[in-house]
Amino acid sequence: MMNPDPQNKEKHKKLQLETKQEIDSVEYDLLVFEPGFETFLATLPYSKEFYGNEYYKNWNVLYVSEWNARALNPLKYGDFYETQIDYQPNIDYGIDLNFKLYQYFQFIEKEYGIILVKRK
Repeated sequence: MMNPDPQNKEKHKKLQLETKQEIDSVEYDLLVFEPGFETFLATLPYSKEFYGNEYYKNWNVLYVSEWNARALNPLKYGDFYETQIDYQPNIDYGIDLNFKLYQYFQFIEKEYGIILVKRK
């Protein structure tokens, strides 16, 4: 069996959390490499302020946990979940990143029919 080309894997990564650190502050950004996501985000009928940061953060903890569990088990879930998401619940990423990450999971549900976390 051939080892996957690491450069090729980078091309197909779905999303990445970036940290930009300055002298007195840290800024986080979420890069999403999923076709159609930016359009999905731009056409949402509500703004990020519809819910609070804690709402998005709490859901993201659940979604990321399930995503990472699936990423660690490709024999069961396939290679859709290529990389784990390095999301730390004790870090304040801010509403912009939390909203975008939350919406990424909503996009995955809508676009691919993948339910990571069952909601009531």
